[in-house]
Amino acid sequence: MAVKLNSVSARRALEALGGNIKTARLKRRISVKGFAERIGVSESTVARLEKGDDGVSIGALAMACLVLGEINRISDFLDAGTDNTGLLLDWESLPKRIDGKRKPRTSSGTQDKAYPIADGDDDEGVGF
Repeated sequence: MAVKLNSVSARRALEALGGNIKTARLKRRISVKGFAERIGVSESTVARLEKGDDGVSIGALAMACLVLGEINRISDFLDAGTDNTGLLLDWESLPKRIDGKRKPRTSSGTQDKAYPIADGDDDEGVGF
């Protein structure tokens, strides 16, 4: 069952996508009939796709992009490496500071011999 879009912005985005598909088809001089045959759908489905109908399958969209030579646009869509919002959220979830290894507390408050201070540590705390 198709989800009915209640969002005006989502509807407008689909209409723009449909218009872009139609423009790309026309620039390539592909008829509706030929486009439908190559996608594997009916001509009425192509018309619905080009109008931005939210009931057209994502498979039809993928095939349309393939026929138009733009299939990489789908696979690159929301790619984790270029998803700015996702990258920002990852950045915000990074720890604010890193304490390093925590030393177990001893009852007398003296340093445990299992974690000696390395002789190679400099004033900055870097030991490599």
